[in-house]
Amino acid sequence: MDRTETLKHRLYVIIFEADTPAGKAFDVGLLIAICISVLTLMLESVPEIAAEHGRALRVAEWFMTALFTVEYGLRVATSPHPLRYARSFFGVVDLISIVPTYLSLFFTGTQVLTVVRSLRLLRVFRILKLAQFVHEAHTLGIALRRSFRKITVFMGAVVTMIVILGAVMYLVEGDRGSFSSMPKAMYWAIVTMTTVGYGDIVPTTPAGKFVASVVMLLGYGIIAVPTGIVSAEISAARTQAAKPNRHHCPNCTSDDHDPDAQFCKLCAARLT
Repeated sequence: MDRTETLKHRLYVIIFEADTPAGKAFDVGLLIAICISVLTLMLESVPEIAAEHGRALRVAEWFMTALFTVEYGLRVATSPHPLRYARSFFGVVDLISIVPTYLSLFFTGTQVLTVVRSLRLLRVFRILKLAQFVHEAHTLGIALRRSFRKITVFMGAVVTMIVILGAVMYLVEGDRGSFSSMPKAMYWAIVTMTTVGYGDIVPTTPAGKFVASVVMLLGYGIIAVPTGIVSAEISAARTQAAKPNRHHCPNCTSDDHDPDAQFCKLCAARLT
């Protein structure tokens, strides 16, 4: 292994692994920088603070963005499979956490989107060796993936109900009150069915109030369905998911491995 490859491997261990002192120090420093960046963004949104310290806050934001840009470049350069890292969850988050600041040069206000950097704080569970939290996050991820198709079908049925109920309310209420179009009636159906109840659009006829009562009762049942689906999948996932360790696979970028694993169970590559 030549000097360049040795340096690349050392940087990979520091940037991607959290088991070594250098790796942990790097990640902790990164988390602190993320917190400072998000805090800077929040302070800049306060008119009084922005008026007095706006320039300093913008300089701090650009400094943090430069650091994150260098860090992203190092991750791409040291990863054995840059495209796999770039397409992974954290790879996408790392990229979109620096893009808004550069976009603010052309589109005013887009720097607010840098708040997505807070998603990078999810690494704290892996960095601080909170294995139980990693396990629970893994279990939740499995449950959400298994629930996706069921919830998609359910949401399709809900959208269909909203369209029908909106049409019914538009027919019943006619031009009375605020039900002047089907989109407004559908908006009312969404607000009522989700039990939000803004009250900006209300039925005035007896028939409309009856339909509204039915929609309110349906709302309670609709809220319970996705909760039950996800709860059932979480229960099933807990019986199957093994506690993961924190080893990062250099081949497929997976972090989901058994505590004593030496090889990746997804691609069979040796773990670092």
